[in-house]
Amino acid sequence: MPFSDYNTALVTGASSGIGAAVVERLRRENIEVHAVARSAEALQQLAGRTGCIAHAIDVTDRQAVAELTRRVEFDILVNNAGVDRPKKFLEAEDGDIDLIVDVNLRAVLHICRLVVPGMVARDRGHVINISSIAGAYNFGGNSSYHATKAGVSMLSNQLRIDAFGKRVRVTEICPGRVATDIFNHVHGDDPSIRERFIDGFELPQAADIADAIAFAIAAPIAVNIGHMEITPTLQVMGGLQTAKPQPSAKPDQSGEPNP
Repeated sequence: MPFSDYNTALVTGASSGIGAAVVERLRRENIEVHAVARSAEALQQLAGRTGCIAHAIDVTDRQAVAELTRRVEFDILVNNAGVDRPKKFLEAEDGDIDLIVDVNLRAVLHICRLVVPGMVARDRGHVINISSIAGAYNFGGNSSYHATKAGVSMLSNQLRIDAFGKRVRVTEICPGRVATDIFNHVHGDDPSIRERFIDGFELPQAADIADAIAFAIAAPIAVNIGHMEITPTLQVMGGLQTAKPQPSAKPDQSGEPNP
């Protein structure tokens, strides 16, 4: 459906980066946007700039999210909130896994559970799930993050099956590297982080992702753009690596390992 057929949107992770850009883009289409994030100060600045309605809510706060979805019927849902704790899975801690699963996957499932049935009942709605290339490709990083993004990818496909026969569209957006402050949030607020991930690279901006989302929403009702993979032109996924076996530690005559 074109934007004129939609009235309200819920955007999570809206205080910065892609989320804030999506809020700005939807407001330009006169959509009433409810922006959800943990940072009240950043949300208030966004509200002052765009006219969105700010909600300082953690997406894992199921009661607060449920109360919001009971009060407002949403035509557009943008699941953007996400976290990461980058480390090798062999070094992962239970708190790391719980946080990543709770924010990146469990919250998305519950928000869809709360919002999508209303879309089906009204025969109108569009779900935008922001996953990642990490949901489809392997690279050095955090296996828990990859697993949750793969879950969001499968959920996006399954939602279309569950809403079959209704004009509820589902779009999965899979960004690669984008020039946002997420790297500082994940790796630490240090100038070297920007030098490592952003400076000197030709990268999509958050507004580019927001424009792609707007393109999917503005498509005719007969068109569902189900999957969009958006990466820098100079970024590729894949590459063959082969490791040589490392010599194992053999015990000496005393029975102790001899490195």
